[in-house]
This record gives sequence, C-alpha cells and structure tokens, in this order.
Amino acid sequence: MNEPVVECVPNFSEGADVRRVEAIVAAMRETGVSLLDWSMDADHNRSVVTIAGPPAAVVEAAVRAVGKAAELIDLTRQRGVHPRIGAADVIPFVPVSGIKLEQCVLLARQAGLEIWRRFGVPVFFYEAAASRPDRANLEDVRKGQFEGLREAVSKDPSRRPDLGGPDLHPTAGACAVGARKFLVAYNVYFDSPDVAMVRGIAREIRAASGGLKGVKAMGVLAHGRAQLSMNITDFEATPISQVYRQITHLAARHHATIAQGEIIGLVPAAACERESEWMRQLREFDPQRKILEQRLGVPLNWPEV
Repeated sequence: MNEPVVECVPNFSEGADVRRVEAIVAAMRETGVSLLDWSMDADHNRSVVTIAGPPAAVVEAAVRAVGKAAELIDLTRQRGVHPRIGAADVIPFVPVSGIKLEQCVLLARQAGLEIWRRFGVPVFFYEAAASRPDRANLEDVRKGQFEGLREAVSKDPSRRPDLGGPDLHPTAGACAVGARKFLVAYNVYFDSPDVAMVRGIAREIRAASGGLKGVKAMGVLAHGRAQLSMNITDFEATPISQVYRQITHLAARHHATIAQGEIIGLVPAAACERESEWMRQLREFDPQRKILEQRLGVPLNWPEV
C-alpha cells in the first residue's frame, strides 16, 4: 500500500536575499520529503516553497523552516507589497494522495504546537484548521498585517493567537498554519502601471466583494506594471478560464489589455486547460516543472548552504 502524500506550501516574508531563502529551503531537507518548487519575488518581498512527502516528515520539514525564517527575517525591517504577519507567514497543508483534508487539519495542529514550543512563534489556525469561524479566511487573520496585529493583540483579546502569545514574536511575528485544498496562485500583468485600475478589477472579481466564487485578488505595482495577484481556491467551481474572461472584460472598460500571466508555485493537472488563452499567455510555463503531478516524479535538488 502506498504511503500517504501531503503537500506543504510555506510562504516566507523574504523575496530579495537569495542566500536567506536558500538557507530556509535547505532547513526543510528531511528524509522522504521532496522539494518541488521555490520562487522569490522582490516586489512582493516574498518567497513560496512547495514540498511533498509522508505526513510526519513534511510536518517536521515545515516546522524547521519556520525556525530558520524566525532566525533570519526581522519583520521590523521588512517591507513589501504583500500582506504578512510573520517571517514564516503561512504554512498550509494540502492532501495529495492517500490522505484527507480532515487529516491535514491534524497535521496543521501538530505543526502549530511544535512551532510555538520550539521557537516561541505564536500560531493562528486558518482555513479548514481554523479553531473559530472568524479565522477561516486568511485575510481576516492578517488584518492590519504585522504592525497592526502587534498592537491589536495587546488591546483586543479576540485578535490573540490560537497558540502562544498573547504578544507576537518581536521580530518573527506570528505564523498562520492551515489545511486546505489545492489552490492556484495566478498573477496577471497589464500593459499599464495603473494600480487604481487593477485594484478596481480586484474588487469586482474577488469572492469577498460578491465576485467569483473561490477567488481572492489584490492589485499591486510589480516589476513596473499593474499586477492582479490572485489565489483561486476552488478551480472546480470557478475554472481559471472563467476568471480570465472576466478580467479581460473588466480591463476593456479601462482600455487596458493583459500582457502576460504567471503561475506561482505549482498547478494541479486538473486546473490546466491546455487550449485556453490564459495558458497561452503564461510566462515560462514548463509542464514538467509547473504541473504538480509531473514534478512529483522529478523533484528539485536541495540547495547546498
């Protein structure tokens, strides 16, 4: 019988210093765990790593990465366009095969406990692992970001962490640990630097504003262009082609056009629509590197630090 496989996609609040990110990634090296992808974005000042393997080993790898991030990243000095509350900002566990979402909730709880015990970094549980309904949405947990949350926990008991605290770690903040289904991190760049335009599109398409189901979106300036940064959390209910069509329609109102798209991290094969316009516009999309099921068979080498 094949051993269960779980994916973890930790996000770290460092996207400019490659040596720091390599050290964090290298800290995740654990027997049985495969490194599937990692990327950095200096504008967002964020890196995203994807690992997969047996549940216990993946939990240990993720916990060690939080410790290394807490050692290397000082949020009092960190700035970027992406919201964050922690040096290791989010640690989601995702079922791949032979394991259910409910079991990933237990993995998240185990990881959270170890993060607090070993490193003194408080933990919030989100998505399926949320201990309270008002913490299911990551946006609600991250309200105010590190600076605002640091003040809020001292004044409002309802904002305090699920584990540890009540104060945040002075330099590493807090960590949001969760369990969720696959999501697709999809960014769209426009032929314009008009951030107000792209923020307006983000408001119209995101689910929280009454837009498309399972779509989270924000508009930022990245690499000198307006970028629509999205997490599509339910691509079965809302295929990416539907999201793309809506974006194209809204952009036309502003006489703007989509210049290119990109996938951050990996995408499940089921989310790919091979003949679609959104996939034709992807930058540097190599199926061997970017489709989860294909990458599982050919993982990356771990950084040597």
